[in-house]
Amino acid sequence: MAKKSIALITGASSGIGLAIAKALAQRSYDLLLISNDEMGLAEAAIAIKTEYAVEIHLLYMDLSQQDAAKKIFEFCIEQQLEVEVLVNNAGILLFGEFAAAGIEKTERILNLHMHTPALLCAYFSKAMMLKKKGFILNISSISAVMPYPSISLYGPTKTFLRYFTRAIRTELAPYGIHVSCAMPGATATALYDPKKVNLRLAMQLGVMKTSEFVAEKTVNAMFNNKAVVIPGLMNRLVVLLFPLIPHALLGLIYRNTSILKKGKESLG
Repeated sequence: MAKKSIALITGASSGIGLAIAKALAQRSYDLLLISNDEMGLAEAAIAIKTEYAVEIHLLYMDLSQQDAAKKIFEFCIEQQLEVEVLVNNAGILLFGEFAAAGIEKTERILNLHMHTPALLCAYFSKAMMLKKKGFILNISSISAVMPYPSISLYGPTKTFLRYFTRAIRTELAPYGIHVSCAMPGATATALYDPKKVNLRLAMQLGVMKTSEFVAEKTVNAMFNNKAVVIPGLMNRLVVLLFPLIPHALLGLIYRNTSILKKGKESLG
């Protein structure tokens, strides 16, 4: 039985991951969708199957586990799936003080944003090198340029993903592998509570983009072999201007917010 070339997408049950899966299905790729949301995965498969005539494989898995990448690779071998497109999208937004996060949450975000994506690249790039063909898309964030308090784990882990992607892009280019990094900003997904955030207004102002917009821009950039894609003019301005803000000013603002006061109270 011949191996089937597929697109592997992590965090594919909703949001940007699901939108990327649909964008790849539209380009006739069979899919391997991976997420820790079993019901969401099933619903995603139904939604894609309704629109596109592609084969879909599902793998329910917690990608923050140390051996997640190895298990995914072994699954592909067992199912004879040949990964031509690897999309490392899975992530979590951990907002709050680092000291209050706890060891378990800290390990989870470190594994999810750095350990698992890097190992997936290591496992699957070898096969791509032999074929001299393949695509890797790592989803970072505009927060990669923001070493800010309250996102002390989220931003810096996305920074790793940004520069790791840039480095392996150079290493893998001679083998015909296209490696791209996406740096989306705020995106209208289930991450935001519509009762607390006016999503429609945010999108009208250009502060927030839809998952579909982000997916189309990033997938096009990957197939056009772009090193970095930052969907949306506002986000491109953020990446240029936010690093210029003095950290002393950020500290002053942070010391006068309720976040710090609540953090002190919670830590006793």
